[in-house]
Amino acid sequence: MSHKKTVDKILGWLVTIFMGILVINVLWQVASRFLLGNPSSFTDELAGFLLIWVGLLGAAYATGQKQHLAIDLLSAKLSEKGKKMQVLLINVLIALFALVVLVIGGGNLVFITFYLGQISSALQIPVGYVYFVLPLSGLFMIYYAIVDMIVTAKK
Repeated sequence: MSHKKTVDKILGWLVTIFMGILVINVLWQVASRFLLGNPSSFTDELAGFLLIWVGLLGAAYATGQKQHLAIDLLSAKLSEKGKKMQVLLINVLIALFALVVLVIGGGNLVFITFYLGQISSALQIPVGYVYFVLPLSGLFMIYYAIVDMIVTAKK
């Protein structure tokens, strides 16, 4: 699955870049507050927005790497066929959750904030751009769940 490796690489770089920007932003916030005595006005809001993006894109990346939270007490007692069915069921549930909550719910949130013209107070950007990560990360999670179902079904 070379497509998966490409998506992994893109998503990994996005999370890394946003995390790097977040670290630089927080360092500037601390420096401007304690060294210059004049805290920067936008850094607090930017840190919150970047944390949302890093958290949700990181969760999608973790899903693709099968690093999400799992309790394997049941799978240890299942047969190979049972384990396969369990993996398929879990991926269906992940995809359904991502579709309903992140893609549909997040998409509605993005639409509403753009429609209402909600603007962030410090950065003066439409808040819809911040919430856009919800459906985006949901699409990544659905992609990874489908890929894992295909790989599992071929075993």
